[in-house]
Amino acid sequence: MKRLFNIKARCFTGRTVAPGGASVLASLLLSLVALPLAMSAADPTTTLSFDQPATNFHQSLPLGNGRIGAMVFGGLTEERIVLNENSVWSGSRENADRTEAHQALPEIRRLLLEGKNVEAEKLVNANFTCQAKGSGHGNGANLPFGCYQTLGDLRLKFGHPQVQAEEYSRTMDLRSALAKVVYQSGGVRFTREHFISAPNEVFVSRLTAGKPGSLSFTIALDRPERFATTATAAGELLMTGTLNDGRGGKGVSYAARLRALVRGGAVKADGKTLVVENADEVLLLLTAATDYKGFAGRQLDDPVAATQNDLDRSAKKSFAELRAAQQADHGKWFNRVELNLPVSANSARPTPQRLAGFAQGAPDPALAALYFNFGRYLLISSSRPGGLPANLQGLWAEEIQTPWNGDWHLDINVQMNYWPAEVCNLSELHEPIHKLIASLVEPGRRTAKAYYNARGWVAHVITNPWGFTSPGESATWGATVSGSAWLCQHLWEHYAFTLDRDFLCRAYPILKESSLFYLDNLVEEPKEKWLVTGPSNSPENQFKLPDGKVAHVCLGPTIDMQLLRELFGNTARAAEILKMDADLRRELTAKRARLAPNQIGPDGRLQEWLEPYPEPEPHHRHVSHLYGLYPGYEITRRGTPELAAAARKSLEVRGDEGTGWSLAWKISFWARLHEGDRAHQLLKMLLRPAFTSGMNYFGGGGSSANLFCFHPPFQIDGNFGGCAGVAEMLLQSHAGEIELLPALPQAWPDGSVKGLKARGGFTVDLMWKDGEPLSAAIHSTGGTKVRVRHGQRLTLLNLRPGKSKTISY
Repeated sequence: MKRLFNIKARCFTGRTVAPGGASVLASLLLSLVALPLAMSAADPTTTLSFDQPATNFHQSLPLGNGRIGAMVFGGLTEERIVLNENSVWSGSRENADRTEAHQALPEIRRLLLEGKNVEAEKLVNANFTCQAKGSGHGNGANLPFGCYQTLGDLRLKFGHPQVQAEEYSRTMDLRSALAKVVYQSGGVRFTREHFISAPNEVFVSRLTAGKPGSLSFTIALDRPERFATTATAAGELLMTGTLNDGRGGKGVSYAARLRALVRGGAVKADGKTLVVENADEVLLLLTAATDYKGFAGRQLDDPVAATQNDLDRSAKKSFAELRAAQQADHGKWFNRVELNLPVSANSARPTPQRLAGFAQGAPDPALAALYFNFGRYLLISSSRPGGLPANLQGLWAEEIQTPWNGDWHLDINVQMNYWPAEVCNLSELHEPIHKLIASLVEPGRRTAKAYYNARGWVAHVITNPWGFTSPGESATWGATVSGSAWLCQHLWEHYAFTLDRDFLCRAYPILKESSLFYLDNLVEEPKEKWLVTGPSNSPENQFKLPDGKVAHVCLGPTIDMQLLRELFGNTARAAEILKMDADLRRELTAKRARLAPNQIGPDGRLQEWLEPYPEPEPHHRHVSHLYGLYPGYEITRRGTPELAAAARKSLEVRGDEGTGWSLAWKISFWARLHEGDRAHQLLKMLLRPAFTSGMNYFGGGGSSANLFCFHPPFQIDGNFGGCAGVAEMLLQSHAGEIELLPALPQAWPDGSVKGLKARGGFTVDLMWKDGEPLSAAIHSTGGTKVRVRHGQRLTLLNLRPGKSKTISY
């Protein structure tokens, strides 16, 4: 089989490379270099390419419109397309709270205050976890907690044998959201084009052949369980089913409907399949729906009727009309940001070989741009206004029992999914997590009352579409009390970037009630008289007590204190902006000052707990005590140099190795410390081939062949965290100013980026050469005064909303 890329050009260094680069690269970066750059149809910063079909899920091509998802394998004798709909969740609403749990709280706290953590932990396990089985330790498909599941498979079975295939290519164009398969068999060129339209709520596949009458295949829809498929003489398949509610009853019902439209030849029903015979061209339209009625989604009574209506509307339009609407919709998001980095010889290789070459040392700056663009693409494809948030696998799953239920973990994972949303100019796509947060307030009030006899609302470590806010089923991880505080950061960050006062008015009651819970949940520790949380965890980590015993439950872990300083400060600031709740502002300010501070331990590291406990697992994947470095910003290189140095030492001891999402997090840590080459090293580790299966908590993270982040297994948060990390290397705005190229690695000496967002209501376009900025255009989207920094050079701008200023260097 021949490789997709086979044209050669000259790059900036004069070496032989493959062509690539978008129009902005051609117009901007060519002014930085004397050598010409040939352009090809396939841009290596926006194209995934393969020279053979996928043999597993992690080689297939992801498509999505925010609600419907698909994974294209591109097989020759059989095309398998995994289908998803983001409300295909088993389970149902339950009261998982122990309503009398608060009665055990005084004794748990007494033991913790006396340093008897192991005894306290036993009480937490006995009295302070969720009732019943909770998430089933990540296996909740048949429990009330539920599990995100595959919708099913679309299978096309062809007649030509694989050995006859030539000139095979399979590509994913991120810029236009098109998956394409092209090959020759028996002297005939076959083409398949796939996309999912948000405006028309339909998955579209067009199959064409270079010779009339060459398309003959069967079409089937199936699923591992709980489905029935029927075929009609009108050229339709309908698959329906009802999921397990976890109680032995009926849960969410779903429907998927496909129609085959042929030009030339014929289509007929054959049992539970459709048969296409001797067609010139085939258009497949597939719609999907459920009757999930929760905090988001379509709120349908009849998913079968909805699929029929969606299909009928789409069938009235031509392929060109469907494609134009889909491209316009996708482009309005994707084209807001453009990152250009130089291509190299490695850039021309198919994606799996490209990853392998990069891991072996081949230069490929454009691979970082591809990964950045892929992260933006995945967010556009899995998170749209009005829909459910991206989950642990975004939108894409092939299982009934998805790893960790494909849920929303609140101790970093769902938050990491949305780290690119604001900085990458996709603020509107932040809305689904905002809706999730709002949906947790009511059940979170009940949980706050049941466990803490407190005001306000709380959510712990895991949640689902059914409003789960209880602690997890084990004290070792489920006692983490700061999940809701971390969620609230996303409310403030949206305001910080957009200055949307109306949004702040809607968000403020949520911030206020979260703060009320934590105000009621603070206790005074005896040694320093600091206010601390408890019981809690430093997410999923453990520590050794002086007697050598290992514990997880503690008072006032560093991350809790950092989160509460942030939450109390943001709530007080919001109240000030909105001119509300003066008494609450004073209380928040006073108690914020009494929270346990960041502490530097005897070894120079930032402490993770109130005491400098040793860790049984010093290279743990979570680095929770550095929340204040990123995504928080109370630790900064210039503002708190001692704490920044302690955070740096913590990172050195923790080590670079980790799971996929942990590697992604560390990119932004090092970027905040202005160490671009170290950040790039973590990005390189995140991009290393990880074609393993199974589960690994201790390392081995990387990327699968289709760039999905591997924990392992597949977990999409690392894709989003890596995307945000690249942005953080190029632009930062957390320290009260816009900083240009704060962590630019030597591997990216020349480049440009346009459309990144900065806090305070600004958009930034930036060009650089030889590691130094050439120009920066600052556009006000609502902000006025701003200080722009590069190194020691500061420029003060005073812009009116809608105006711009270009700074030349």
